[in-house]
Amino acid sequence: MLRNIFILFTLPLACSALGQTLEAKLDSLFSAVDQPNVPGAAIVITRGNTIHFSKGYGIADLEHNVPVTDSTVFMVASVSKQFTAYAIALLATHGEISLQDPVTDYIPELNSVSPSITIQHLVYHTSGLRDEFTLLALAGYRMDDQITKEDILRLIYRQRELNFNPGTRYLYSNSGYTLLAEIIERVSGQSFADWTHENLFQPLGMMDSHFRSTTEQITPNVASGYITTSDGYRAQRVNYSSVGASGLYTTTLDLGRWLIALRNSELGGSQTQELAHTRGITSHGDTLNYAFGLSYGRFRGTEFIGHSGSHRGYRAWAGRFPDHDLGIAVLGNLEEFDPHQMAQKVASLFIEEKSLYAYEGIYHSRELDNTIYISLESDTLRASSQRGKLATLSRTGRDSFRSDTWYLSSFDFKRDTTGVIGFHTSSGRSHDIWFEKKDQ
Repeated sequence: MLRNIFILFTLPLACSALGQTLEAKLDSLFSAVDQPNVPGAAIVITRGNTIHFSKGYGIADLEHNVPVTDSTVFMVASVSKQFTAYAIALLATHGEISLQDPVTDYIPELNSVSPSITIQHLVYHTSGLRDEFTLLALAGYRMDDQITKEDILRLIYRQRELNFNPGTRYLYSNSGYTLLAEIIERVSGQSFADWTHENLFQPLGMMDSHFRSTTEQITPNVASGYITTSDGYRAQRVNYSSVGASGLYTTTLDLGRWLIALRNSELGGSQTQELAHTRGITSHGDTLNYAFGLSYGRFRGTEFIGHSGSHRGYRAWAGRFPDHDLGIAVLGNLEEFDPHQMAQKVASLFIEEKSLYAYEGIYHSRELDNTIYISLESDTLRASSQRGKLATLSRTGRDSFRSDTWYLSSFDFKRDTTGVIGFHTSSGRSHDIWFEKKDQ
């Protein structure tokens, strides 16, 4: 059986060698999961309006030895949120709701919570609502219990206090997105699964995608989720049947179609697309790195917009790098798999680091027990310590710089596939002192 599916649309035959080179590089990146009897992963890459590459690796179902392909269905957990939020954006731009509407206009059961929460607060995670998964755990539920939407809503409706006043802070809350799905149901008179099928998936040809609202629903060609144990792997059963915050089952090919649609304003036009990509602002005036189920970040000096997902052995990341007209989605079915890191490794095959932003960070030397801070000020890199400024850096090579301070005469930055990991600094009589970049 052919386990690997390679799709390369709209490219001339003369470029086939380039495609093979890309495939070889991706095969190497995914080699750890492309093994017999190992849970696997799938990837899709979009360039412009086309699906540039799509392939599956490893095993989707260890019990039946079913391989992963680009048509394998995964549960994508919180990647679901961008679909829920886009549905809200559609309703808002069509005038069926207002983002400033109090949630109690649609869900009066929440009237015990004060101050008032708006739909916009739910979208941007600024509602102050306690997270449903914490509430479930504190209420005595386990993740292998049957958990329904009704169980979750009952806990949310019984809350009397918030984490903070709505709008004042950002704090990620799955509860808010469960309520958004409930609002869509009450406004439309349809189930959330039916509404999203008719208004999102069907128009885009995402025919292998659906929100699963009952655990009894059969999903063809679905991967199982796994966790590593001392003697192999253990299956992770998904008994969570609520939708909105999670619950989307889809494929990499369908996510490729979705990424292209986000690029082209294919659903609801430019007004809806613009709203869906609008970042939130707190009541204190702070701009968030979060839009409508989409997180903003930077990689190799360029912007990306995406979201990750994680639940019961399923791992997912889907996002775009607009400046490079690049979209990537990576799905996996092993708890320890990191799809966001893998997506960055894939992106590094397309994005060459040219920006000085990559060198910003906190660097520590164990030998000296000292920390140096690298920051970008007016297009110039500067080094400082807790005692003040140390040096101004000037580029001498791709990853090398000289400074205007005698004891930090050179900086030689090192990187791996995820970016800059540290630097060696030298002066006339002391060479190659290592400073490691720390997570911030």
